[in-house]
Amino acid sequence: MSNRKDIPHIYKPLLPLAWLYSTGVWMRNRLFDRGILPVEEFSIPIISVGNLTVGGTGKTPLTEYLIELLSPHKRVAVLSRGYGRKSRGFVIASSHSTASDIGDEPLQIYRKYPTITVAVDSNRRRGIKLLQQQATPPEVILLDDAHQHRYVRPTLSIVLCDYNRPIYADLPLPAGRLREPMSGLKRADIVVLTKCTHILTQEEISQEADRLHFDSTSTFAAHIAYGTPRHIETHKCQDIEHLADMGPIIIFTGIANPAPMIEYVSQYTSQITVQSYPDHHNFTTQEIEKLAQTTEAKKAIILTTEKDAARLSGYDLPSQITNNCYVLPLKSVIQPTSIKIGFDQRILQAVDLGLQ
Repeated sequence: MSNRKDIPHIYKPLLPLAWLYSTGVWMRNRLFDRGILPVEEFSIPIISVGNLTVGGTGKTPLTEYLIELLSPHKRVAVLSRGYGRKSRGFVIASSHSTASDIGDEPLQIYRKYPTITVAVDSNRRRGIKLLQQQATPPEVILLDDAHQHRYVRPTLSIVLCDYNRPIYADLPLPAGRLREPMSGLKRADIVVLTKCTHILTQEEISQEADRLHFDSTSTFAAHIAYGTPRHIETHKCQDIEHLADMGPIIIFTGIANPAPMIEYVSQYTSQITVQSYPDHHNFTTQEIEKLAQTTEAKKAIILTTEKDAARLSGYDLPSQITNNCYVLPLKSVIQPTSIKIGFDQRILQAVDLGLQ
């Protein structure tokens, strides 16, 4: 594991609580396995994208990958819980939606792909049924962060494992970061090793699959690729090299793990200030003012994520920010090409598209 950058930290004093937590998770899963708790199936193809850990594993970039793969062929809907929203029940995204209405990640997805349906509902069964009742119902539904939502049986279950945070070296909450033990992979059809630090060989993928006790032919690898930054208001693109030449850069984020973004920007400049907050953080007026003051004092450029930009759109931002803020897009890339083709075919077959 020498290439890993974020090996899980174990909080040994919390091991008794982790044992109690994992016992509760085991009991819940047994109730589903034995049919005591109901699992509902639907006629429409449903692809679940989830993980076994807390913290970012790249679910949104992978969901966007699936949207781009499927939307040319099928009417696609994304159904999310809408973490952090202030609304309740079933809500469909519209041009008037804010992060408070539907959550930052669903808003990000809707703004990038306005031709698809994006909806939120903590009750996934209800959400699926209401999507099917729309005037133009979807032909495939992508369930975001739904591996532990066992009331719905998906057509295809994809579980993401951060390559830098190997789950076989982790423990259940609160001693570690696992939502459920590694045995939860038994419900998965595909495992994707995300945020890989290099192009994994097939041998490396097979070794990881063995450690996960998962089928190597259904294990894939992906890395994050950053795109060209664009201005938060005008959407004009500027190369990262050009932004680095314009002055110091402030990385402003409220995501689970900003380290990869910081490492990427560090390739272009050493003049970096980081203002980092917890995942899905709702920025306060004081934090916005601090950003504006730092930007003005340093004559700096702000670089933020698409998810943070979705949240920032709900604020009345001062000109120091709007004039100097750029959004750094990213995407998930399945590697290498021959394996990517196999991954794509698994997805297409799951939604009845077959070989293309």
